[in-house]
Parts: sequence; C-alpha cells; structure tokens
Amino acid sequence: MGEYTIEDLRARTRGAVITDGDPDYDQARMVYNAMFDRHPRVVVRCENAGDVMATVGFATANGLELAVRGGSHSVPGFGTVDDGVVCDLGAMRAVRVDPVTRTARALGGATWGDFNAATHAFGLATTGGIISTTGVGGLTLGGGIGYLARGLGLSCDNLISADVVTADGQFLIASEKDHEDLFWALRGGGGNFGVVTALEFRLEPVDQVYGGPMLFEMSDAAAVLAGFRDLIKDADESLGGFPAFQLAPPLPFIPEDRHGECFCLIVGCWAGDLSAGEKQIARFREFAPVVAEHVGAMPYPALNSAFDALVPPGLQHYWKANFVTELTDDAIQAHLRHAPGLPAVNSTVHIYPIDGACHRVPADATAFAYRDANFATVIAGMWPDPAQNAANIDWVKQYYADVAPHSEAGGYVNFMADDDQGRIADNYKGNYDRLVEVKRKYDPDNVFHLNQNIAP
Repeated sequence: MGEYTIEDLRARTRGAVITDGDPDYDQARMVYNAMFDRHPRVVVRCENAGDVMATVGFATANGLELAVRGGSHSVPGFGTVDDGVVCDLGAMRAVRVDPVTRTARALGGATWGDFNAATHAFGLATTGGIISTTGVGGLTLGGGIGYLARGLGLSCDNLISADVVTADGQFLIASEKDHEDLFWALRGGGGNFGVVTALEFRLEPVDQVYGGPMLFEMSDAAAVLAGFRDLIKDADESLGGFPAFQLAPPLPFIPEDRHGECFCLIVGCWAGDLSAGEKQIARFREFAPVVAEHVGAMPYPALNSAFDALVPPGLQHYWKANFVTELTDDAIQAHLRHAPGLPAVNSTVHIYPIDGACHRVPADATAFAYRDANFATVIAGMWPDPAQNAANIDWVKQYYADVAPHSEAGGYVNFMADDDQGRIADNYKGNYDRLVEVKRKYDPDNVFHLNQNIAP
C-alpha cells in the first residue's frame, strides 16, 4: 500500500472507510446495475469535499483504479471496480435553495428526488431526469435530458457552477468566470475531469404540471409516433414528455386483462399555465384511440418519480442509444419491428424530444454537441433474471442495429453501455478535440477513466 495506508485514509476522512471483512462491505460495494458484481479494495463513504480529496489522493498514491459513485445509476457499472477505490458520494445529499435568487446548490450525491423535494417547496424546478432516484451529478455531467428540457434546456444548461476535486487533489470552483475551460467540459463531458462535489443551478417557476401516461394499441403505434413527431416540432415549449414502448404493468387504470401486453405510450408533461394543461395534453388523443390513461394535474415531483417502482436497484441493465435529427417513417418502422419483443415490464424504449430551448444553445457553447438533434432515443433493456442476460442483450443489440442507420452516429453518454467506448468521438462531434485538451490539462494521467472515457 506504499506510504498512504488504509489506516491513514481512515484518519483523514470523516466518512466510513469500508474494506472486505467489514459487516457492511457487501452492501457498500453494490451498484444499481446488478450485472456488475465487483469487489473494491476499499469503499469510502465521503461526507464532504475533504473526504473526496483524501480518497483521490489515496488512490493515486497507491496506483489504484478509482471509481466515482454519485446516484449509482451508471448502466455500465462505472461506480464500482475490482481491487480499486470507490469514492462514494451517496452520503452527500443536501440541497440548499435560495428562493430570492432562484438558485439551488446540491451536493454530489443528491438524487433528483432530493433536489425536487427541496425546490418544490418554493414552487421552483430545473430540468431533471425521468427517474427520481437518478443522481443529480451524473445526469447533469452527461447533459441532462428530462421532462422540462424543451422549455428550460438541459440540466447542464442551467448549471451555474460546480465544485470539483481534480486528479492532483486540488479543489476548484468552475463557472463562467473561473476555470472556464473546465466548466465548459463538465457540461456534457461526463466524469472525465474530476469528482464534482457540489452543483449550483438556476431555477424556474414550475409547481403543478398536467400530464401522465396514455397507452395506445401497438397497431396504432406508427400513427402515434408520427403524430407526436409532427406536433412537437411546433408545440409550445411548455409541452414536454415523450413517446415510448412499454409492457403494461399491473396498475389499476389499465384493464386487468391487458396487463403484460406491449403498448405504445405517450407520457405527457405540460409545465405552463395549468388551466391550459388539459387542452394541451388532449392533442395527443387525436393520434389514435386511447386504451388507458392516468392523466391530470399533479406536483412536478410526482411526475418525475412516477416510474421509479419499475426500475428498482438490482435489475440487469443493458442499454443502447442514438441522437435522431429526423424521426422518419422508416425509423418508426424499425422501432415497430423490435419493440414488441420487450423482454420484461422493467424494459422500455423512450424517444425524448430535445428541441426548443436545447436548440438555442450553440453546439460549441458546452461539451454537449448535438444541438441540432430533435430526439434522443434509448433502448433500455432491464430485467430481473441474470439467466436471461444473453437473450435480452441480443434483443437490445438487434434493435439498435436496425434503428442506427436512421440515427446520428453519436448518442447521449448517459445512456451508453460499457461496450460503447468506441463511440466517444462520435458522441461529441466537433467538441471532441477540445475535450481532449481539457482532459490533458486537468487529468493528464487519466485517473478518471472509469466512465465514457475521453483519453488524454
């Protein structure tokens, strides 16, 4: 272990330092995607930035691989590592809201559920994800697509500053005024540049929204997807949501004899004047007859957490993704060839609109480059039984191979699998070379490489 021992690490940190043999080691090493069952040498449950600095220093001093874990939702299992160090931010979940300046500061382990609970008390929000157990940091560093993106932009577009511990143990605050190159790279470049221990966001008035899921027959899916595509391009930017494919879960609003069948969905979200919500969401009903729906006014956090129960920790995950400039009729037919094969009720396919406010940010203003894409598609294979891994991964790969020719070369890094490293340059288009330069400046030895890695 060299001169920096486990005992030294314990002396320098407030949070728990957990090694094999400790009673909570097996729990501490677990990550969201149960496909990754790894055994770190040490897991540090950091409680502050000082703990993070000590943990990074311990890993580099001993030449150990370093995994950084925020919300732990990494599909490729980047939040764990064999015989290395896990910097676990899960205890750092506080969120402080300033309602006067309409800003919020979230620590690096906060989830969107934590964030929404704090901001909703003041009738405020920013673009979060679709599942409230997702980490604020991980989602934002990859860009941040969610219900409010058309009106408010991506999560990273609303980022004001970030506290960062770099590979050499420095603590920096990156913003438009300080370490501007790092701040640029953090907004879409993932976890390549350091451990982000806090994030400060702009907030906007969002309290009650109108929306929820509508289920359509698969026989009407082509009309539903085409209708959504044509409607959303000119729709008020307060109208969000996405079309999807899903096996019907056993919920009361779905006819019992249809549970387990595959449906095309639209999950709508109107975040404007609530009195206009019913009329706005009703536009989706014009595409085809609705089989079942659960639509109405609700607090924004209720919609943002509505699907949490379908994706608990411990599932097997394998995902693929692409950006889409035009959702063509041929692309829709490719989806229809594979969506009926969804392997489990947990699995889904979402087609997120990322136009509106997302398009008003220049492609080179942040690391997130696909400012001309209209949609971000994810084929999210999720299932409980490891015995089904080979067959279900094959389903995802075949689906992806069929839709890829109708998509852009790159995809949203937060939706990438562990075998997508070869797509890194495509994911960032013209921003890739600049990202490499920033990486060389802040992490020349590639300490932070357990991610969709931008090699220095």
